[in-house]
Amino acid sequence: MPDGATSISGVQLSDSAARRIAELRDSEGNAALMLRLAVLGGGCSGFQYKFDLDDAINDDDRIFENGDVKLVVDEVSLGLLEGSLVDFKEDLGGSFFAVENPNAAANCGCGASFSV
Repeated sequence: MPDGATSISGVQLSDSAARRIAELRDSEGNAALMLRLAVLGGGCSGFQYKFDLDDAINDDDRIFENGDVKLVVDEVSLGLLEGSLVDFKEDLGGSFFAVENPNAAANCGCGASFSV
């Protein structure tokens, strides 16, 4: 597992992603902010990942933690994300959250969408 990711049943959140979420939370001045990950229909491969900051937990949400940082995934999206790792990457192309999804049969070139 890269960067000391915690092993959690469902979805894992890497230390790098947890640090970035904490930075965003601190810059927004809202200690309740969490990263919300959802899977939507669309994108060039059939499904696409959607990341948002959110401070609300819905009835159908599952929460995954790394330290004091939370990742929130709704039950429907979780079916397509089970066993995934959410990471934060920085390279020459920029910085971004990325999902390493073992359920994806194919990914698009940008990594923002996938098919099963």
